[in-house]
Amino acid sequence: MANKIKSNNRSYSLKSHWRKRLAQLMANDTTEGATGDVSVGKRLQALRMEMGLSQRALAEMSGLNFNTLSLIENEKTSPNVSTLQQLANALNVPITTFFESVREREQIVFQKAGERQKTPFSQGLIEDLGGGMALGEATPLLLILYPHEVNDVDPISHSGQEFVYCLEGDLIFIVGDEEHHLEKGDSLIFDAHIPHRWENQSDESARAILVICPSDVNDRSVVQHLANPTQK
Repeated sequence: MANKIKSNNRSYSLKSHWRKRLAQLMANDTTEGATGDVSVGKRLQALRMEMGLSQRALAEMSGLNFNTLSLIENEKTSPNVSTLQQLANALNVPITTFFESVREREQIVFQKAGERQKTPFSQGLIEDLGGGMALGEATPLLLILYPHEVNDVDPISHSGQEFVYCLEGDLIFIVGDEEHHLEKGDSLIFDAHIPHRWENQSDESARAILVICPSDVNDRSVVQHLANPTQK
């Protein structure tokens, strides 16, 4: 049980940074944290459920009474700082986590063309195809590269894999020492620890589906795909 809880805690911790940064960039929001009304009880409940813990399991881990924990989650009582610290230690999260806004997890996401969240960057545009809903650890994106644009950063290298499917135009992916020329219908998948970058040397914009799947989403180098976000 202890090993399972430890694994769940680590899994939650690993899921935070890459997804949070992506959401911030998609919303053109570079601030940390969230604003608005916050329910500590609901936030605690969301954290517990994300980690696959029952109320009794968390009560045992934190040393709190089961009834006390239930009252907190149902907002029938307000926990003091000491109690929150016990819960934070048990869940292996900073105490400030309880004061972040709770975002409802979508079970179905339908997005009309032109209505997806997007963020410009120096070579083009990225749209969030998942609408905040992930495919396991993968993040599906629509990559649009403007004509005659190349990476102006060092080659990217991170954990996991990447998948590219060219929708239109000509797209060049340089992976290690190999150059791959993608045209409409072509695809590419590779281990992302190999340094890689992209180019569009043609006179037209290129569009591709890009699926980034880091095995360690705490890997901050993944956000290099969105390097130098800018308003266009």
